[in-house]
Amino acid sequence: MAYESFDGFIQALEAAGELVRIKSPVATELEITALADGEMKKAGGGKALLIERPTVNGAASPFPVAINTMGSWKRMAIALGAESVEAVAAELGSLMKAKPPTSLREAIKLLGTAFELRHARPKLVRTGPCKEIVRRFEPGASRTEPWPKAPDWQDAATYPAPSPTLLDLPILRCWPLDGGRFITLPCVVTRDPDTGERNVGMYRMQVYDDRSTGMHWQLQKVGARHGRRYYESGTRMPVSVFLGGDPVYPFAATAPLPDGLDEFLLAGYLRKKSVELVKCETNDLEVPANADFVIEGYVDPREPLREEGPFGDHTGYYTLPEPYPVFHLTAITHRKAAVYPATIVGIPPMEDFYLGGASVKLFLPVFKMNFPEIVDIALPAEGVFHNLVFVSIKKTYPMQAYKIMHGLWGMGQMMFTKYLVIVDDDVDVHNTSEVLFRWCANTDPERDSLFTKGPADVLDHATSEVAVGSKLGIDATRKLAGEGFKRPWPPLIRMGDGVRAKVEALLATDTPPSRT
Repeated sequence: MAYESFDGFIQALEAAGELVRIKSPVATELEITALADGEMKKAGGGKALLIERPTVNGAASPFPVAINTMGSWKRMAIALGAESVEAVAAELGSLMKAKPPTSLREAIKLLGTAFELRHARPKLVRTGPCKEIVRRFEPGASRTEPWPKAPDWQDAATYPAPSPTLLDLPILRCWPLDGGRFITLPCVVTRDPDTGERNVGMYRMQVYDDRSTGMHWQLQKVGARHGRRYYESGTRMPVSVFLGGDPVYPFAATAPLPDGLDEFLLAGYLRKKSVELVKCETNDLEVPANADFVIEGYVDPREPLREEGPFGDHTGYYTLPEPYPVFHLTAITHRKAAVYPATIVGIPPMEDFYLGGASVKLFLPVFKMNFPEIVDIALPAEGVFHNLVFVSIKKTYPMQAYKIMHGLWGMGQMMFTKYLVIVDDDVDVHNTSEVLFRWCANTDPERDSLFTKGPADVLDHATSEVAVGSKLGIDATRKLAGEGFKRPWPPLIRMGDGVRAKVEALLATDTPPSRT
């Protein structure tokens, strides 16, 4: 199902009983975070929230804030326009099984082909709802405080002076020690200057003033790689950011796609309709025509980096200040009745757990193509994505668990995984208690542990050096003779199916069984 606006998604959530409207004024400074954090910590992820009257420094904003919109499995499925995330994954898996690949290169090519089987590539259109209001920024002085009273933008055909800037939008200051306000769901569009390949990533943006932000693309991200090429040539780098529109856009921006595979191709596949793109007003990049907000600008490699942060991050700790590029605004365009989408991160569980979990489920068929012994993969909420990964395999030969460890550490963002636990195929990896039981029961710490080194998440504060760290693999599978195990492996305690069925039938009757 294709959503033509973020408001359309909001309406679908409300119809499904998954939305709570907050009609009282709520401050973008900390209060929305406190509200959303309490909701995200509820069983099953709570409900989506629509704050109808957010305030910015005490002034009412005309744009409602939507948060926790994808913070449950049900809402994640609604965002993908499906009955369940598993149904989408099964469909993708069946497409990719049409021609089994013989190499990783073929698998990546087949992934792109699978996305195109049902829908054409993104198509360029002349204009769209994201251009209903257009404001270009002329070079001039910036300001650091919003206007005292926000104008009634939504009812005006054009903006009265003064026009809104970043300082007037309902951008959140999430946590008490944050360095400022942060845009937390930005879809950042960049282009490789050599190949022309587009990338849509998600990198937080700290607001410095009305016309500039930080651009927190981390060392290993595609946006950072594009940026390095511009830095090498010394030429200005065009960057555009959009928010809202179809909810598959932020999902696609965070999905672990292979470098060079267009995120709009994945979005078109998921929404069963090609993504219509419009050219930006002040640069040559393209953004979805149905986006709610578009923020256009550039990064200038000739200017120094600027301190960004602190930021209360998905690790559950603050990311301390580090130097990052500065993004300069050249235009803001948006719908007249735009909805501002946001999220927060922090001590898990949070909304991002469901976004990350959905990506794992969707791309599990890709992992299985390269490692057919893999049964399932889980990223427990406590591991905040990369820190902890559980994998179940159908083990048929010695040292197979170690093959999976090395293979997964070499695949995309799995390189950041600190702890990788491999269990047998009869273990439900989504049941952390069950995995911990096998981990403790089936391992000899010295024999079944593998230490190695490699790239680390830039946000990992525990590593001695930024972006470099160690990793631990645990083989919690049953041991084979070929692995040097010389003792008999004991059977797991299980009740027979016949006895269990008989007891369940007895319990189902109205009269309890005789005790004589």
